[in-house]
Amino acid sequence: MNQDSYSSDQPTGQDPLVLLKTLQLIWTKQELGKLKEEIRRGFARLEDPLAGLLAMLESSSDWKRKGHSLEYCITTEMQLWIKAHPAVPQAAILSIKLKLQPDQDVEKMCTPLLLQDKTNLVEEYVAEYPELQRKLLQTLDTWCEPSFNIRDILRPYRGLSKYKPEKFNHRVLSKLVFRLLERFNVDSALCPNVINQRHLRTLNYLFYKRFVEKTMTEENWADHIQSTVGENQWLQGHLVQSLLRHCDARGAARWAQHCRVPPEMLPQAVAEELQKLHIQDRVEEVTKVDNYEASKKKDYYRLPIPRENIHFLQTWEEMLQCWEKVLQPGQVVGVDMEWKPSFGMVGKPRVALLQLALKDEVFLLDLPRLFEQAEAEGEKEKLPHFIQMLYSDAAITKLGYGMSGDLSSLAATCSALKDTEKQMQGVVDLLAVDKQLQWGKDSRKVDGLSPQHSHEERGLRQPEKGLSLLVQHVLGKPLDKTEQLSNWEKRPLREEQILYAASDAYCLLEIYERLCKDPESFGLGSDLTESLVGKQSKKPRAKKQLNKQEVPSPSGQEFQGLRMEPSCPPAPISPQEFSVVCDNMLQGLGRYLRCLGVDVRLLDNEDDHRKAAEIARQEGRVILTSGLPYQTLRSQVGEGRCFSVNCSEKAKEQALQVLKHFNVQVSLGDIFSRCQVCNCNKYLKVSRERMKQLVESSRQVSGEHSAGCQGSRSCSVTVPVCDTAQPGCAPQSEQAEGMEQCRATTVLAENMVLQVTAIPPGVLDRAELTDFYCCTCCGKVFWEGSHFGRIVSQFQDVLVASGDTQSIYELS
Repeated sequence: MNQDSYSSDQPTGQDPLVLLKTLQLIWTKQELGKLKEEIRRGFARLEDPLAGLLAMLESSSDWKRKGHSLEYCITTEMQLWIKAHPAVPQAAILSIKLKLQPDQDVEKMCTPLLLQDKTNLVEEYVAEYPELQRKLLQTLDTWCEPSFNIRDILRPYRGLSKYKPEKFNHRVLSKLVFRLLERFNVDSALCPNVINQRHLRTLNYLFYKRFVEKTMTEENWADHIQSTVGENQWLQGHLVQSLLRHCDARGAARWAQHCRVPPEMLPQAVAEELQKLHIQDRVEEVTKVDNYEASKKKDYYRLPIPRENIHFLQTWEEMLQCWEKVLQPGQVVGVDMEWKPSFGMVGKPRVALLQLALKDEVFLLDLPRLFEQAEAEGEKEKLPHFIQMLYSDAAITKLGYGMSGDLSSLAATCSALKDTEKQMQGVVDLLAVDKQLQWGKDSRKVDGLSPQHSHEERGLRQPEKGLSLLVQHVLGKPLDKTEQLSNWEKRPLREEQILYAASDAYCLLEIYERLCKDPESFGLGSDLTESLVGKQSKKPRAKKQLNKQEVPSPSGQEFQGLRMEPSCPPAPISPQEFSVVCDNMLQGLGRYLRCLGVDVRLLDNEDDHRKAAEIARQEGRVILTSGLPYQTLRSQVGEGRCFSVNCSEKAKEQALQVLKHFNVQVSLGDIFSRCQVCNCNKYLKVSRERMKQLVESSRQVSGEHSAGCQGSRSCSVTVPVCDTAQPGCAPQSEQAEGMEQCRATTVLAENMVLQVTAIPPGVLDRAELTDFYCCTCCGKVFWEGSHFGRIVSQFQDVLVASGDTQSIYELS
C-alpha cells in the first residue's frame, strides 16, 4: 500500500491508536487540509468516539494547550463535529469531558438528549454552569406554556435513535423543572409557566377537598385559595371558572369577593350578584356553616382538658415556664408538629408549630416567632438547645406518631437540629403500635373496640386513616382532621386550628395510657406495658430475611412481636436472595440493580402504580417506589415490603441507597449474572468457533425459502434448564438442553430465537473472546467486555471479596 493512502481501506470500528498514527504521519507532512478531513472521517469510523478520543489524547498532556500542536488540532475538529452532530449522546459526553459547554447552544445540545430520555446526562451537562442552568430552565418553562405546541420541537428529531416522544410532554417536563430548581437552588420565579400550572393543580385539589370530599373547613379553604391565587390574573380567571362549576352565581360572587377577584374579571351574572350582596347576608351564611360544623364535633375525639390549659407561646419568657414543666425526669410528653402544606412546590416544609402535651396542659410553640426573637437577641441557639435536651433525655418519654417525617421537617427548619434523630433516647413511636393493631398475626383490623359506634355509623363519613384511625380504635372516636391542611404559618391562628393542634398531641398521651393499662384487649401481649415504659428488653435476634424493609422508629426502637427492642442492621444477603419490583418512574434504578444480579421486575410506563403491590404480594418482592405512590403502596403490602427512594438522586445513587438499606452484598460474580433484557439467570455457553458457525448458518438460511424445518442438528453444548418458576424469566415452557436450527433462525428448544444477527461485525474476530453466553429465555447474546469494568468502577465501594470467577457479559 502507498504511504499516502491514509484511510481509504480503513474498516469501521478501527483502533483509535492506529488512527492516531495515521494523523501523526499526516501532521509531519504539514498537510493541514488533509489532516482535518482525516480527523473527521476517522472519528466517524470509531466504534466508541468518546473512548477513542480519550485514548488518543491520554498519550499527550498538550491537548489542553492552545497553539500549534496535533492534539489541539484534534480537539478543535472535535468541537466542530459536536456542533454538527448534537443529537449524538457522545457529543454531549465529549463536551462534558472537554468542558466545551459555554461555547455551545444549550437548547440544541439538550433537546435530543431529552427526547432519548437521557435526563441524567442533561443534568450533568449543565451541572457546573449556573448560566446554562438558567437558560435550560427558561427553555423548559417556555415549552410548558399551555399554548405551546410540543410537536414543533419533536418534528426535526423523528429519525433520532432511541426516540421516546412519550417521555416528552408537559407533565414530565414540569417534574424535570422542579427537580432542577431544587437541585441547582434556582429561584422558581424563573419558571412562571411551570409554577402557574402547579398552582392550578393545587387550586383544583382544593376545590375537590372542599366541594367533593367536603373535608376542609370554609376558613381553611379560603386561606389556601388566597395564598395560591394571590393577584395572579391567570389563576383568578381559573378560580372564577371553578366557582361557577361548584357554586351558583350568588355563591360564586360571595367567594369572588372573599378572594378579592377584580369585578371586571367576573361574568355578568356573578358581577350582578356581587352588587346585591350585603354584610348581613354573609354573616348569616357563615353562621349556618358554623352551626353545621359544631353539630359534627360530637362525633369526634374531644380534648379532656379545659381551653385555658392550652398555651400558645411566642416569647422566650413564656417558653421558660414550658421548659421547667416539660424537662422533668419521668415526664411523659406527647409531641407533634404542623407546617404549611407545600402542594408539591420546591423545598422541604418548615415547621410552623411544635406541640408538647402534658397530662394537664398543652404548649403550642410558635417556632418562626421564637426563632426570630432568639436571633434578634443574639441567642439563636437557645431554642434548638431546649429541643435537643428534650429528645436526648432518656428519663423523659416522648410519644409521637410517624416521627421520622416530623424530624426531617424540623431539620429543614433549623440546621442545628439536623442530628436530633441520631441523638434521641426514650422515644415511643405509636406508629409501630398502630401496625401491630392493624396487621396482627390473624391479619385482622382491630375493630369493634368502641361498641357505641357501629360500622354503619362510621361509614357515613370519609374512611379514617393514620393517627385518626388509631384514635378511633383505642379511644372510640376519630380525630377531626378538617384543619389538617391549614395554613399554619398565618397568624393569628384560628380557634379551630389551636384545638386541632392540641388534640393531635394530647391524644397520644391517652392512647399510651390506655395501651399500657390493658394491652390484651387490643390484641397485644400482656408484657407490652413493660416494653413501653422503657425497661430492659431482650437482645434482638439477627433477622433471617432481608426481603423485608425493616423500618425502625426514629428512636432506634421498633416493636418486634410484642416487645419494643433496639433495632439492628439487617443480616447480609446476596443479590440472588433479593427480589424487587420497581415502579415505572424508577426504571433506571431497576436496570442498575439487575446489572448487579438482583431479581428485578420493571413496571411499564403505562402500568398503574398499584400493579407493583399486586406483583409484590404474588411473588414475594419488595416494592421500590418514590414520592406520593409510596403512601398508597405501603398500605397494600406487609411492613417493610415497600421502600421509598430519593427521586432527586441519579439512578446509581438510588441503587447504592437500596443496597445499603437492605445490606445486599454484591460480589464480582453477581455482576451481569442476570440477563439485562428479560431478567433470566440461565445462560447457554457457546464457543467462539461454534458461534461463528451459527452466525454463518443463519446468514445462509435467511436467504433460502423457509417452507418448514429441514431437520435439526443438535448442538454439542448443553444449557442448564431455565427455572420456569423464576419471576421475570417467563419462558414459554421448560427449556430442553441443546439448540437446533430451524428455518432461517438459530433457535433454542421451544422456538426461543438466538439473536446471533445482533452481534456487531468484528466481535467474532477478537482473539481474546473464547466464549459467548446466550440467554435461554430471550436469546440475547452476551460476551465479556469493557462494560463490566465500568460497572465495577461505579460500585467498587459496595463490592465484597469473593472467590467466584463466574464470567461477566456485555449486552450486544
